[in-house]
Amino acid sequence: MKANDIRKGIVVMHNGAPHRVMDFRHHTPGNLRAMVQTKLRNLLTGNQSEVRYSSTEEIEEADVRTFPATYLYADQEGYHFMNAENYEELTINGETLGDASYYLQDQMKVDVTTYEGNPIGVNLPSTVVLTIVETEPEVKGATASNSPKPAKTDTGLALSVPPFVKIGDKILVNTAEGKYLSRAD
Repeated sequence: MKANDIRKGIVVMHNGAPHRVMDFRHHTPGNLRAMVQTKLRNLLTGNQSEVRYSSTEEIEEADVRTFPATYLYADQEGYHFMNAENYEELTINGETLGDASYYLQDQMKVDVTTYEGNPIGVNLPSTVVLTIVETEPEVKGATASNSPKPAKTDTGLALSVPPFVKIGDKILVNTAEGKYLSRAD
């Protein structure tokens, strides 16, 4: 494919590794040749870089496959998922999952991405409901200070929550940023 055909979200090969296009911009400076400025994330290491291509340059699309899966359980071997297409079980280690492991819940639907048959990551829903298991108690009458307090969820995620959140509360969390959004119903 030509660099002019790059779109956000596609996976291309760069320096021998698959990279997801996080952002791109077509640019034609004055009387110079057109170019495409991209922001790429390496799917194997997670590193992000900016790369400039000539608009007519040939770019190889990566041979990645994404399929729906269901999270089953975790043990010392890793995190176990069931492929929703063929019902095969696959295991992804914690290093590959990274922070995504803090948002996984039993029977959660995710999309697993593989490269050359090996899993390289999961796409989570944009928000998840987690339960608070550890936080400081609310100080009565401290309405003047609306500063957040630290908390820990049932999955081990540490985040800041408003002062009115108590142990046992269910909260809505943004999986992209790991931030508290609101109480869950």
